[in-house]
Amino acid sequence: MTKRTPLNGVAKRQWSNADWIWSSKVWTLLLLTAWAVRGDPNSPPKTTDDLENLTLEQLVNVRVTSVSKEQTDLFASPAAISVVTADDIRRLGITSLPEALRLVPGMDVAQITANEWAVSARGFNAEFGRDLLVLIDGQTVYTPSTAGVFWNAQEVVMEDLDRIEVIRGPGATLWGANAVDGVINVISKSAKETQGLLVSSSAGSAQQDTATVRYGGELASNLYYRVYGTHSDVSDFTDSNGKGAGDGWDSTLGGFRADWQPPSQNILTLQGRYYYSEAAQPIEQVTLAPPAVLLNSEKEFNQGGNVLGRWTRNVSDSAQWTVQAYFDHVEQNTGFGIEYLNTYDVDLQDRFSLGSWNDIVWGTGYRYQVVGETPTFELNWTPETQYIRLFNVFGQDDIMVVPERLHLILGSKFEDNSLVQWEVEPNARLLWTPSKNQTLWAAVSRACRIPSLFELDSRLNAAAFQPGPSSPPALVSVFGNPEATAEKLLAYELGYRIAPTKSLSFDLTGFYNVYQHLLVQVPNATVIEASPPPPHLLISSTYQNAGSGDTYGIELSGQWRVTENWRLTASYSWLGTQLTPASVFPQSPQQQFQVRSYLDLPYHLELNGAVYVVGQNTSPLSVGFQEIPSYVRADLGLIWRPCKWLEVGLWGQNLQQKEHIEFSAEQTHVLTEIPRSVLAKVTVRF
Repeated sequence: MTKRTPLNGVAKRQWSNADWIWSSKVWTLLLLTAWAVRGDPNSPPKTTDDLENLTLEQLVNVRVTSVSKEQTDLFASPAAISVVTADDIRRLGITSLPEALRLVPGMDVAQITANEWAVSARGFNAEFGRDLLVLIDGQTVYTPSTAGVFWNAQEVVMEDLDRIEVIRGPGATLWGANAVDGVINVISKSAKETQGLLVSSSAGSAQQDTATVRYGGELASNLYYRVYGTHSDVSDFTDSNGKGAGDGWDSTLGGFRADWQPPSQNILTLQGRYYYSEAAQPIEQVTLAPPAVLLNSEKEFNQGGNVLGRWTRNVSDSAQWTVQAYFDHVEQNTGFGIEYLNTYDVDLQDRFSLGSWNDIVWGTGYRYQVVGETPTFELNWTPETQYIRLFNVFGQDDIMVVPERLHLILGSKFEDNSLVQWEVEPNARLLWTPSKNQTLWAAVSRACRIPSLFELDSRLNAAAFQPGPSSPPALVSVFGNPEATAEKLLAYELGYRIAPTKSLSFDLTGFYNVYQHLLVQVPNATVIEASPPPPHLLISSTYQNAGSGDTYGIELSGQWRVTENWRLTASYSWLGTQLTPASVFPQSPQQQFQVRSYLDLPYHLELNGAVYVVGQNTSPLSVGFQEIPSYVRADLGLIWRPCKWLEVGLWGQNLQQKEHIEFSAEQTHVLTEIPRSVLAKVTVRF
């Protein structure tokens, strides 16, 4: 069940000289262009609210909230945190959240099909990345049935994003269970920041064709709103045999947001959205009479809606409390039946100072979820409807040991989840700022991952075959385990940031993770099973907390503002793993490297590019693993901004190769090629 399949005999492929030569041509073009226009007096005028106009010192000190649930400077944050800005998304022509996450050092982002991605941090990548907690405007989009995220359902208006904050490493003390290897916090602009009319349309050879309309206004004094709608359409990619992969998809999203910011200390937010998407998906369906695995293309759908309210009161500069509640409904056809999920969530958070030395944040929350599954022959659940209750309380104290120099942060979260027992998730962090341009931090953290319903209460019939002419058919099945417990992580981290000059900064993080009670499939004895008919051999495995091991690595990133008009960003990550049993775990890329260039040209033009180098990896299939060769991806784009209300962009994406494979799907052995593409986009603002 853990067979590793080479990809057409080239799984050991290394980066060829041609790959490096082609990439060097892209960067030679950028370097020559930058040199030619350095300091050009005809460069386009800048607006003060654009992030690209910030100095490097301002960029590295962007305010973030994910580390301590209050605004802090990124440079002085005691965690491995990165920010993808709205300017990054705009310059690179990014059209989806997973593609934006490629920019984060150490993140493993791989596109599986035209409508699926695998996203992880620090290992364990899979179609449903199980160790990342993802939030969009304060709402958790983690799915309890699979312990992951359906990325094709997380459609957003990219122009409305303010930033994406990404913590690599545990964040469970503040954010709770499943924030094991990272937290992704997607934050939208307020309604006040999106006033007026926006119309945007894009079309491409392989990328999604989109049309977006958004309007923002002021209903009353300090009461702002926006309404929006967007539609996307993506055609089929091709598979590794050159045939249509049957994975095209289209989606529609509509929603609103209102923010009331009266002169008092109160801020109230109300927002909601509804979405519907359809995606063709190759699915391997299992039959016993005759025993076979049949490849079919299923039309899947994903629809849902949610509404969220938030009330924040700023009592003083050092005291604030927030109450948030939301309801979310999801219904989807996964190819193996229809699933629905209703979530009711309420949270309270309070921050205050105790004397001049202690900054305390504490909170509590309750979540109630109803999950229903329609059984099929391939996948069935016991029981078919689950009721999940989660209660939590947390507290954290930021202790100023030496004013403006040394801080000790202590905290813990306590969670009671109806699927498992009580979990305690403490952390201790030390932050030392020996000077204004240096930060040194260290952390010891504990986190846990709650088993998914698939790992607890499901049966997956993954394959069927005829062992011999006189033998009964054989059925390969995977069983959940109701006695499974939470996976545990003890993480050690050390980080250092330095800005030796006003135009240069570096960020280095090292980590060592110790995992216990990892859920893996343990083989059972082969037996004869009469139901489902006909009688057959049952070759099965059951999820057990039988895995353990260590992961360790480094993540290095740097920013250099070469001139006023030219900025370079680069990152490198190295990952090592020692997991037991090694044969049941996928292997994430050991090394990843990327470099990005943002260049402002004369005549209101921008030239932006990125190169990503991703090492070899293995990705999980329904049975076994698929070896994926290393690859180099290059993107290059030109943007024209002749005035404040018009922007025209043209990008070439995946320019390095005509197509390449990045990951495999768990529901089929069909491998999808990610193609070279061209994307054009026009945005008008009034």
